[in-house]
Amino acid sequence: MAAVPDPAGVDSGRDPAGVDSGRADAQGYAADWARAVRRLGFVPLSVAETERLLLAHTIRLAQAVRSEPFSAEAAEDVGRALVEAHLTEPQALEWTLHALGATFGRRVLSDGDRLADLADRIAAVQGGLAAGFARALRDRTFSQQERIARSAWQARDEVEQALRESEARFRAVFTGAAIGIGIAGVDGRIIDVNQAFADMLGYSIEELRETNVAGLVHADDAAGMWELYQEMIEGKHDAARVEKRYYRKDGTTVWTDLAVSLIRHEGRPRFTVAMIEDITERYELQQRLRFQALHDPLTGLPNRTLFFETLGRVLDTADAGQRVGVCFLDLDGFKAINDSLGHDLGDRLLVMIGRRLAACVADHGHLVARMGGDEFVILVDGGDDTDDPVSVAEAALAAVAAPVHVGEHQLAVSASVGIVQCPASETTASELMKAADTTLYWAKAAGRGRWAVYDPERGARDIARSALVAGLPAALERGEFVLHYQPIVSLLEGTMLAVEALVRWEHPELGLIGPDRFIGLAEETGLIVRLGEWVLRRACEDAERWWREFPDARLVVSVNLAARQADEPAIVDTVADALQTSGLPAELLQLELTESAVMGSAGEPLRSLHRLAALGVRLAVDDFGTGYSNLAYLRRLPIHCLKLAGPFVEGIRADGTDVAADHRDERIVDALVRLAHALELWVTAEAVETGVQAERLRALRCDTGQGRYFGAPAPADVITARLRPGALA
Repeated sequence: MAAVPDPAGVDSGRDPAGVDSGRADAQGYAADWARAVRRLGFVPLSVAETERLLLAHTIRLAQAVRSEPFSAEAAEDVGRALVEAHLTEPQALEWTLHALGATFGRRVLSDGDRLADLADRIAAVQGGLAAGFARALRDRTFSQQERIARSAWQARDEVEQALRESEARFRAVFTGAAIGIGIAGVDGRIIDVNQAFADMLGYSIEELRETNVAGLVHADDAAGMWELYQEMIEGKHDAARVEKRYYRKDGTTVWTDLAVSLIRHEGRPRFTVAMIEDITERYELQQRLRFQALHDPLTGLPNRTLFFETLGRVLDTADAGQRVGVCFLDLDGFKAINDSLGHDLGDRLLVMIGRRLAACVADHGHLVARMGGDEFVILVDGGDDTDDPVSVAEAALAAVAAPVHVGEHQLAVSASVGIVQCPASETTASELMKAADTTLYWAKAAGRGRWAVYDPERGARDIARSALVAGLPAALERGEFVLHYQPIVSLLEGTMLAVEALVRWEHPELGLIGPDRFIGLAEETGLIVRLGEWVLRRACEDAERWWREFPDARLVVSVNLAARQADEPAIVDTVADALQTSGLPAELLQLELTESAVMGSAGEPLRSLHRLAALGVRLAVDDFGTGYSNLAYLRRLPIHCLKLAGPFVEGIRADGTDVAADHRDERIVDALVRLAHALELWVTAEAVETGVQAERLRALRCDTGQGRYFGAPAPADVITARLRPGALA
């Protein structure tokens, strides 16, 4: 007999499991366990050996309950060890499992353990011990049965005594086994079963001896079982192990772990021996866990995991030419509901919306899933030719829009839907959902409460836009931005008085990109502050070189200042540092701000404008006439120049196409110039494209002009060449 292990710390009084000896009673629990085992059946160990063995198992079970990460594998080992120690009485196993659930936590675990939190772990340990016990017993029984079967057909003169002994052993195992054992002929007729088998199916042993196996197998598994029997009889398998369902006598179903062996005599199949373990509880637990893993706990709808599993299956099995579509729905303003009425009411609203969406497509069998938050998705797999994703989306919007009564509140809810449909063979699940998400954004941007259909061309533009957004920070770090300068010319003398700094992006793949494609993106992402500072410093450096090389020209450099830059508290310090670092006189720098930014200035931004003016920097209002046009407010600001918006200048065409409009625009420009001069402001006309426009603006006493007539934006060296003596102005 193998030596009984002496767990470290048992004799010395130490507890290797970390059990609190002040309260926990592992040794007492093991002593009670030993007494129960000896009382309920034969034990091939002494009292002391039994207590030492079971104390070791008690400590190991306590360690398993506390293990991180948790695993019931140690409990399975304990179950197997009980069988190996021949402690196999069913009543002893029943006592063991009951004590684990009833007293183990209270007696063995310390006060530091929160027993309520360990209930699930103790239950898992119960199951693991029972499973290990049953498997070990089954394996031992299977081994013994095989030995019996092999010896049963030996020579008669050598077998009679051995047969009686083996039959006695087999009968003992057969009768006392905790798992079901059945013997049947190759035709499926049951020859004998043990009591555990009969109890599992709710029949008596006599009733089962009159039954064919085919009558017990679940209808859904019958074909598979018959095929398995046929393959075994044909010699393709000598043994098999499967999970199958059987009918109980009362008509209910039991899930089993079935191990079947074929017994041959002289090469011919004679019997099948089946060992069956009831795994119904385990199977149902697995099903519950799978449901929880694949369904949203709040609404009960399929979650994103199940949605993507289903979508992937649809795409993989779709017929040629079959189309698949999704409607990606998001509630409008749901955050406001949560913030104002509370998350509990928001959750109840989501439950009701989920039910409505499921109901509105129930007749067509479309899958409705909750993707998270207030986002839902409907899978339109093309199975019903009459169903179009647009009609599904309209039905969903109508279902959501109906008044919702939640508690004492009646809510008006709307949603936006992004619709994508394409041939299943031309897309993937990730591409489909990415397009749906993009389209949902389009619907939101268009005003909400509506649907939008995916447009590949617009999607490509959005992708390109996103690529530009992603590349902006790195482009600034890599020095991919350059400055071009456009001349600002005196309308009276024709000399170049200033230049406007205009940023360009020398993209490594797309070439030279104009500001219309990336300035707005920089403003959205906040990068405009860093980019604007770079433009300011570079323009000051170029202007300082012109001032040093051509001091008589006193060329002013005009730099655009974005609204976010103007709002920065450090803008004055930034400008002052750029001037000091470059050495450019302050009067040669002009900062252009949009009309809306200047006219809306108040508080700190207004103080910043006055501080900038105090530095000696010129301030200009860009695109004047397109925004507030509040001259009364304008006279309070330290502004030096107004730049008339291009549309006013473009209206002065003199081509005879619209004389009335020409005169009207000319009168507007005349009025703006007069008012600006009355406020002692310099006036620059933008977008001067023709000599006729320049002549008319000169007649209206406009001071300077800017536009392609005077020169397109060009690199700094072009401006340098233009400043040299003898160059054309």
